[in-house]
Amino acid sequence: MNNRTNEGVQPGPDGAETSFAAADPDRVQNPRYARFIADLLGVIAYGELSGFERLSSDARFSPTLADRAGIGRLAVQEFAHFELVSSHLAARGIDVEQAMAPFVASVDAFHERTRPADWFESLMKAYVIDAISGDFYRALADRLDTETRGLIGRIDADDDTALLGRRLKEALADDPRLASRLALWGRRLVGEALTQAQRIGIEREFLGGLLFADTTDPAAHTTALFAQLTRNHSRRMSALGLTA
Repeated sequence: MNNRTNEGVQPGPDGAETSFAAADPDRVQNPRYARFIADLLGVIAYGELSGFERLSSDARFSPTLADRAGIGRLAVQEFAHFELVSSHLAARGIDVEQAMAPFVASVDAFHERTRPADWFESLMKAYVIDAISGDFYRALADRLDTETRGLIGRIDADDDTALLGRRLKEALADDPRLASRLALWGRRLVGEALTQAQRIGIEREFLGGLLFADTTDPAAHTTALFAQLTRNHSRRMSALGLTA
C-alpha cells in the first residue's frame, strides 16, 4: 500500500500509550474470530478491487504518459493485492465474493460521494485513502493471527504513497493555485474516509471484537484511534505543504 510508519502503539483516551497485545494463537479456531477475519479481509479485498478499477480509469486522464504509466503500475499492484487476499481467504475455505458482498454498497457509495473533478483530485484521493486505510488496518494487525498479520504486512510493504506524494508535490510546485483546492479536497476526503471506516468497524464489530475486546471502555479507545488517524493525515498534508 504505502510507506507508512508503523504505529502499532496508539494513544489511549487520556493521552497515554496503550499497547495492542498480539492475538492469542488459539483465536484462529474461534468461530467469532473467524467471522471477524472474513469481514476484515472482505472489506480489504473489495477496497483493493475498487482501487484497481478507480486507478485504471483515472490513468486515462493523466497529463503525461509517464503519469499514465505510473498510475497504471499502481492499478496493477492493487489487483495483485486483491489476488493475495483472495488466495488467503480461499485457503481458509472462504469465497472472496461472499466475503466482499456486505461491503459493496457502502464502498461504492463512498466513491460516488467522493468523485474527483479532475486528475489532480484523483491523485489526492488515491493518496489520502490509501494512507488512511493502511493506518486503520495496521491498528488491527497486532490483534491478528500470524498469517493474516503477515498478509497485511505484505500489502503494506508496497510503497504507493511515496510515488503519489512525490507527484502531488511536483504538481503543487508547478501550479501553486492547486494548493487551496487540494487542501479543501483532502479535508473532505479524510472526513468521509474516517466516517466510513468507523461505520464499517462498528457495524461489523472490528473495533469491539478485535481491537478493544479486552478494554473497559471500547468507545474511548475507538475515539482515541480515530484521533490518531486524523493526526497522521494532518502530518501527511503538512509534508505536502497543505493545511489539513
